[in-house]
Amino acid sequence: MSTVAPLKGYAALVTGAGRGVGRGVALELARAGCHVGVNYIEEPDLAERTVADAAALGVDAVVVKADVRVAADVRRMVEETVRRFGRLDVLVNNAGTQTWGPLVDVAEADWDLVIDTNLKGCFLCTQAAARHMKANGGGSIVNIGSGSNKVPFPNLAAYTASKGAIEMFTRVAAVELGPSKIRVNCVAPGAVEVERTQLESPDYPQRWGRITPLGRVGTPADVGSAVVFLASEQGAFITGQTVGVDGGLFVQTRWLYDEA
Repeated sequence: MSTVAPLKGYAALVTGAGRGVGRGVALELARAGCHVGVNYIEEPDLAERTVADAAALGVDAVVVKADVRVAADVRRMVEETVRRFGRLDVLVNNAGTQTWGPLVDVAEADWDLVIDTNLKGCFLCTQAAARHMKANGGGSIVNIGSGSNKVPFPNLAAYTASKGAIEMFTRVAAVELGPSKIRVNCVAPGAVEVERTQLESPDYPQRWGRITPLGRVGTPADVGSAVVFLASEQGAFITGQTVGVDGGLFVQTRWLYDEA
């Protein structure tokens, strides 16, 4: 891929971009020359930090508050982004959440929260962005999946179900939207060191790095680089695909807890 601003002049919207993978994706898009809409629902200071860091890379960036579970919020978010940049070329469906616990103990409210945020949010944002993209000659949508697209994660039933569904949603969206020159792909990160995973375990990078073939955990920038590639002309004939950004972790049959 060209290192000379492959997305210069493009405009993107990244959901859940205040921290973690979403922030990393937004900054990699900005580094590639893309103007960026930074969505958040809580912690506006973190979203403002992402915007400031993106702007420092020489692009226009804006904070857009919206709850991806609410259709009216999503429509307004897309409209605000288009008004700011005059276009919308790239949507990254990153906003997500998870609840931890045995399947038999999962509360209905927790199930609904995860499915509504991760899956319904992906649907609503894709629908709203695609309507604009269809009217403007096309675009690229990248859904952020997980290793649990294919590997069952114990104690994460709702999260695993939502991410597996996102992979199939990616495929059907690619088929339906392809004639409108809209490409839809999924990026599935493996073990990535972010604020949330640092809280899971103080030795998270060492534990997961040991069983990752490339010998380390991923970074938000690793995920962002894959998104940039798929959104750029270098990925112009790629759609309906899931790209694992996991250092080879999930091509194995081993599981972290096998080493306990």
